Amino acid sequence: MALLKLHEQSSISDPEILGIFEWVTEMEGKVPNHFLLELNFPEFMKAKLGATKVLWESGELSQETIQHVGILVSRANGCAYCTGAFCTILGHGLKASDAYVQELAAEGISAVEEAELKVVLDFALKVNDEPRAIDQSDIDALKGTGLTDKGVLQLVHLVSDFASYNRLNLALKTDYDYANFGPATD
Repeated sequence: MALLKLHEQSSISDPEILGIFEWVTEMEGKVPNHFLLELNFPEFMKAKLGATKVLWESGELSQETIQHVGILVSRANGCAYCTGAFCTILGHGLKASDAYVQELAAEGISAVEEAELKVVLDFALKVNDEPRAIDQSDIDALKGTGLTDKGVLQLVHLVSDFASYNRLNLALKTDYDYANFGPATD
């Protein structure tokens, strides 16, 4: 049970928040519990989710790549809630096969066959786990996939953004409301 109140979606009349709910419902099929929890600080919710939307829509990385990063970073951080959320987006919103999504959640990067995507995911996991170890060869490898400085910066910000959601949901014990993907990671 979440440690903070989950607000009722029907009680929301703020047009900006309703727009956020419409955006997330398109990708996830519903408004997930962590959005209802974040309504305890609506001013920050609007700013944070606005920044997330920019990261998802204005950079160089595809939606599929972004969701792979979200799944693997959340998995590495032990956040079953976020792992499930990003799996839902990859499967429901982006139409990846259930078998692939299950394998990715359970096996991690070893489920990925595309070489360029693996380079991006290796970098994301390194940023998450040991950011001080990033060096020029890591940046050069990313640029070899076609990313520019903007894409590299987008990727680093995505890792940070996902990790912050991981911490929010882990610390406040957000009630899990997604299909079960992969092994329990808590």
